[in-house]
Amino acid sequence: MLDATLRPIVDAVLNRPGRQLAAWGISANQVTVFGGFMGLAAFVSITFDALLIGLVFILINRLADGLDGAVARVSGSSDFGGYLDIVIDFIFYSSIPFAFALNNPENSVAACFLIFSFVGTAASFLAFAILAAKRGISSEARGKKTFFHLGGLTEGTETIILLCMMTLMPSYFTIMSWVFGSLCWITTAMRISDAKRMFTAENYENQK
Repeated sequence: MLDATLRPIVDAVLNRPGRQLAAWGISANQVTVFGGFMGLAAFVSITFDALLIGLVFILINRLADGLDGAVARVSGSSDFGGYLDIVIDFIFYSSIPFAFALNNPENSVAACFLIFSFVGTAASFLAFAILAAKRGISSEARGKKTFFHLGGLTEGTETIILLCMMTLMPSYFTIMSWVFGSLCWITTAMRISDAKRMFTAENYENQK
């Protein structure tokens, strides 16, 4: 919901350091992989109850996720880079609820529901992107991307806010998981509705 509004601001801030990293010979994929390791560090930290350290690693992971795009805008993007970015992102998003479940077994059911809900948003997002690419549908509302990014109530920005709030207020993990997971299913339903509207046979004929 917030990604389209914040993306131009984030890109403007990160473009300069992105150019510097590119000048040092650091590739976008290297930044993406570094961010993935920071996400793994967040997972380990939260699992062992070092929640504030985990928060720091989450923020570094998200910074790297923005910087890899800034580097790619200078040195050039690639299909594999876009693929690597989205794979690491979704692994990271699901790893944090899992870490809270390992940290406290009482969180397990809520964590399972949240990860289950992430599967709905991820599947509806990626399936839409595949068909959008097939039909030549594109948008740069959320910045220049390797493939189509469909919006919703629970996009990247909202998910980042959720994960950070969980590390700051772990006693509310369960309620936050149930509420956010429910919003994820609303987002999934919205995306399915958009897909039905755009990808029906009738609309396909009109797009030719």
